[in-house]
Amino acid sequence: MAAPRRIPSGLDLEFPQSLAVHPNYADAQRMVDHLADQGFPVQNCMIVGTDLKQVERITGRLTTGRVAGLGLLSGIWLGLFVGLILVMFGDDNALAVLASTAMIGALFGMIWALLGYASTRGQRDFSSVSAVVATRYEVLVEHKYRQQALDLLGSLPGALPDPFA
Repeated sequence: MAAPRRIPSGLDLEFPQSLAVHPNYADAQRMVDHLADQGFPVQNCMIVGTDLKQVERITGRLTTGRVAGLGLLSGIWLGLFVGLILVMFGDDNALAVLASTAMIGALFGMIWALLGYASTRGQRDFSSVSAVVATRYEVLVEHKYRQQALDLLGSLPGALPDPFA
């Protein structure tokens, strides 16, 4: 029975070994950048974010007026986009086309936003942005290059964990 073939994804190393674990991406990036500056073959490195968590930042309270305003603005942008397409392929008065599509878009945007807000029945009266972030970033290197990387990182303060801490 043959072993299953592994399809290379371009994101894997043959035999990766850990160089260091950092609490933020900027420190891991600084470490790899230092290696690149020293002429190290950084194509043999990877930064892996682990311990993922979802963070949601509340940006404000939603009211009927705010929802209507946001829908109006969104509709204007969509209307202007449609208007620009019509102007590019039409012979009509460009200003009239843009103004009318922006007004129609604003009306529809406001109506759809209010309908969507009403359908939630107050279950989510706030706006937010969310992202999935890692809590740790591990720098891995191909096993053949690990010692070379460690030697080069010896000159970068704070790059490697303190063995005496």
